[in-house]
Amino acid sequence: MKLPRNFFKPLAIGAPTPLRELPLKLERMIHFVPPHIEKMRAKVTELISQVDVVLGNLEDAIPADAKEAARAGFIAMAKANEFGATGLWTRINALNSPWVLDDIKELVAAVGHKLDIVMLPKVEGAWDIHYLDQLLAQLEAKHSINKPILIHAILETAEGVNNVEAIATASPRMHGISLGPADLAASRAMKTTRVGGGHPDYKMLADLAPGADAGAPRATYQQDPWHYTMAKMVDACAAAGIKAFYGPFGDFSDPSACEAQFRNSFLLGCAGAWTLHPSQVAIAKRVFSPDPDEVAFAKKIITAMPDGSGAVMIDGKMQDDATWKQAKVLVDLARLVAAKDPDMAARYAL
Repeated sequence: MKLPRNFFKPLAIGAPTPLRELPLKLERMIHFVPPHIEKMRAKVTELISQVDVVLGNLEDAIPADAKEAARAGFIAMAKANEFGATGLWTRINALNSPWVLDDIKELVAAVGHKLDIVMLPKVEGAWDIHYLDQLLAQLEAKHSINKPILIHAILETAEGVNNVEAIATASPRMHGISLGPADLAASRAMKTTRVGGGHPDYKMLADLAPGADAGAPRATYQQDPWHYTMAKMVDACAAAGIKAFYGPFGDFSDPSACEAQFRNSFLLGCAGAWTLHPSQVAIAKRVFSPDPDEVAFAKKIITAMPDGSGAVMIDGKMQDDATWKQAKVLVDLARLVAAKDPDMAARYAL
């Protein structure tokens, strides 16, 4: 067991000191770019101002014969652009793949000074984080990287879900965790080929009307098969002081269902979601920016209770220290959004 006093010590001589607090950043959407496709790389310069995070994807959805091209494309993309307040992330290949070691070594060597976060797929336990943590420290020291590259885990196996609390607290590099519903569904032997969202057969039936035959029509209510896992992940992240994210929504033809899944995640405590298609960027921006009416009411609470103590009545509703904390979450997020989006700043009156 690592002693608490050693938790925040660098894991390699010459590596930067681990962060004690996560940087305060707006990360409503993590926008995936396939860097082996030149025309997609060419759009990144314009994309930087439209999204909160640009992620160069090296793993799933990249063909095996394009893995090296994707790695080289990401390096070229990172070198060719200045990202400013927009995050630069990459999703590397899984730790058991033949490409991952070169992914990590080459990216840190070439663009480690620009790279904010490495997203690690198929994390099953703290041991996966420990391996990447140590390797990043060694490479940061070797290449004189002066700020630590953070780690973002994807929760997409049953073993990972079982170990999510240990994963969340495995390293001071931990930035957050995303739910990966497709691989998780396969790991659990769930009977669905959907990437996120609900399923029409995962439902509850309303009670039969009195005296009705057993086969009489009755209302059905579709349920959310991801609710348990999402809540467990959010709790683990919140307790560890890191961020929770919803992952991909695969049906680009159903923006309403995408918005519903994103909104459920937002309400449960997620900071953002993945966007795999340009049409999903506006959805994520809308969903993960708090509603102006909610923000206005939250500001009333904070104004009425500046120090967060006591109890007051506002618009016929009792407010106390617990609702003050809820209000502060909304207002703090609104301030982050307002700093990046002048239109939302005006709507928030911030």
